[in-house]
Amino acid sequence: MKFIVSSTVLLKNLHLISGVINPSNTLPILDDFLFELKDKTLLITASDLETTMSVSVPMDMAEESGVVTIPARLLLDTLKTFADVPITMTIDNETLAIEISAGEGKYKLSGHKSDEFPVTPTIEDPTIITINSGVLKNAFNKTLFATGNDELRPVMSGVFCELTPEDVTFVATDAHKLVRYKRTDTKAEQPASFILPKKPLTQLKNIFPDDIEVKIEYDKTNSFFAYENVSLVCRLIDGKYPNYEAVIPKDNPNILTIERSPFINSIKRVALYANQSTNQIRLKISGKELTLSAEDIDYANEAKERLTCNYEGEDMEIGFNSKFLLEMLNNIDNENIKIEMSAPNRAGILLPVDIDNKDEDILMLVMPVMLNQ
Repeated sequence: MKFIVSSTVLLKNLHLISGVINPSNTLPILDDFLFELKDKTLLITASDLETTMSVSVPMDMAEESGVVTIPARLLLDTLKTFADVPITMTIDNETLAIEISAGEGKYKLSGHKSDEFPVTPTIEDPTIITINSGVLKNAFNKTLFATGNDELRPVMSGVFCELTPEDVTFVATDAHKLVRYKRTDTKAEQPASFILPKKPLTQLKNIFPDDIEVKIEYDKTNSFFAYENVSLVCRLIDGKYPNYEAVIPKDNPNILTIERSPFINSIKRVALYANQSTNQIRLKISGKELTLSAEDIDYANEAKERLTCNYEGEDMEIGFNSKFLLEMLNNIDNENIKIEMSAPNRAGILLPVDIDNKDEDILMLVMPVMLNQ
């Protein structure tokens, strides 16, 4: 088995899938890339058992088909040191000895048998939908930060995807904060819902090009994403997602409208003086004035800032975790935002004002922190 390929092309394609490989694996074979050469196309695969990702790369020259697994870290570190040069890889199909030639350099390493490498799952009787990569990238960026990390509640560690003939909705929550991202310009023929794990979505959002069609196939167990020369298949999270609509308060008569950037900067400054375990900041809203304050009694730290705002409703005092509030504000792109509230012990709803894209609907919810009077 022998082929010639540009070092830059090979490295670029390996980078697309290398994020799937865990830093420490219980199975040594998962530290490897699987190389399969057929005709003049090289299929490279990485897996962590839950997620399997592949990329196909056309070769400049290829001789003999073959299969081998190659230590990923050593190969990546070697390729990073090359300028854009053609490299020749020769693999002995019997001994699995690998030789890499580049210019005047020769590098030898040992490959491994491919029979222990995980078999890529197949999608049984799949349902297929095509979604623009920009929509998916936006959806994953806006929701992933709100997913949970509680191992006892695995369903909340992923992003809930709900497809209907009217729209597509992505939801993430960790019980303290919730994001619902809806698109009316993307529809499915048949209603369906499933929970996508965090890791493959993080991997995809980092490598998606901006404006191409992504094919998604899914069944009850797995979901498959494919675009250009890249494919990813991941196991869906098993379980029933919480009824997120029931958590969103419907009647919120108190509405605060404020410019996002000054609000973010003010929260950042005031939060420095908050208790480091609760990150609690206090919002006191009266007329057209918002007062942000925080204190840490243990260190006698205290901060207070006033901002002008638009406010409709009764005077109110409410506490929020500044970390959660900042995460949400940083994931809204609009210049102005509004926070809808009903009472100090009920969730606050964050919404962008004047959305440019009428097909996009984003709602963020943050639970309050009880204030010590």
